[in-house]
Amino acid sequence: MAVRERLSGNEAVAYAIRQIAPDVMPAFPITPSTEIPQYVANYIANGKVDTEFIHVESEHSAMSAAVGASAAGARVVTATSSCGMALMWEELYVAASDRLPVVMALVNRALSGPININADHSDSMGARDSGWIQIYAESNQEVYDNFLQAYPIAENPAVRLPVMICQDGFITSHGVENILLVEDDKVKEFVGEYCPEHYLLKEKETMAIGPYAVSNYYMETKRAQREAMKNAKGAILEAAQRFERMTGRKYGFFEEYRMEDAEYVIVIIGSAAGTCKAAVDQIRETTGKKVGLLKIRVFRPFPEEELAAALKDKKAVAVLDRSEMFSATGGPLGAEVRAALYDVKSRAEVVNYFYGLGGRDITVEDFRQIYDRLEEIAQTHIIEDMYAYIGLREK
Repeated sequence: MAVRERLSGNEAVAYAIRQIAPDVMPAFPITPSTEIPQYVANYIANGKVDTEFIHVESEHSAMSAAVGASAAGARVVTATSSCGMALMWEELYVAASDRLPVVMALVNRALSGPININADHSDSMGARDSGWIQIYAESNQEVYDNFLQAYPIAENPAVRLPVMICQDGFITSHGVENILLVEDDKVKEFVGEYCPEHYLLKEKETMAIGPYAVSNYYMETKRAQREAMKNAKGAILEAAQRFERMTGRKYGFFEEYRMEDAEYVIVIIGSAAGTCKAAVDQIRETTGKKVGLLKIRVFRPFPEEELAAALKDKKAVAVLDRSEMFSATGGPLGAEVRAALYDVKSRAEVVNYFYGLGGRDITVEDFRQIYDRLEEIAQTHIIEDMYAYIGLREK
């Protein structure tokens, strides 16, 4: 029987870490992820988990220690947010290129400046090309479930890449929700033991981690990472299928909400999807308009073909980004979705908007207005506000 609890997103992640019992956790505090290592440290102090907690002097040191511990053959976890992850920047690439299956709880928070401690996706989107798998959650339940699936994905022999499990700062990290927890013994069986084939402390095997790669080798390393990222798609679906058999909860690359007959669709990542679902229900009940939502769960590897198949026959699509890219043409999610639809020669009109930067609210009424714009765009085939900000205070 599943365990019913009421937990914040940070508590849910810490609970999952206790159940998984990784060997090593190096971490440094930063709002709003600080509670995760605090909770884990309490579990360790109370004898509820045998994890080695490493107190470090910075987030750069935290990821450096994670790289070292993983290279030595340990199962490793860490947690951070925003500028903390930015300080890890160099080591993010090292972990991915060394093919180390580190798992990181990233509590999304706006990057400075100006200084802001609230949720947007500028931290994780800034690292979207670092070689890490990225999985996002709408709710506390999802961040817990995603975390349990992280190690089977990362440690899959065909993958061996680090994974960041992302949730929106304060919105889910500190908000308390009802949640279903998996029993400890089932988690242990699902995650399994970590038995790396090659590692630094393996007797009678000489190896190096992170060597200098001259021009004759660097490009082949990147190609190998790309193949691993492609393989991750299969590993993600495999873990999701096993998880569904264990819990009954179904996951994939994305969630389609009332999409069967939808003509006007919003594509979004994270907690705001819950508000959008409420708008979809309200619009359908009051107007009968065929609106739907596609919520991205897996951003890296990007599910281009699957996403294009789900959207190509729609009349109009709005892609909502919670981070700026300063390309003057849209945001990171918008660029990926539009490219995917271009490749399948979709006739859907596509517009890209920005919302929620620095934690700004987005409401049901905001979503209603977006769906109204999509209907107008589908009828006129004129897009006048591709680079609009939702909820911006105008002069």
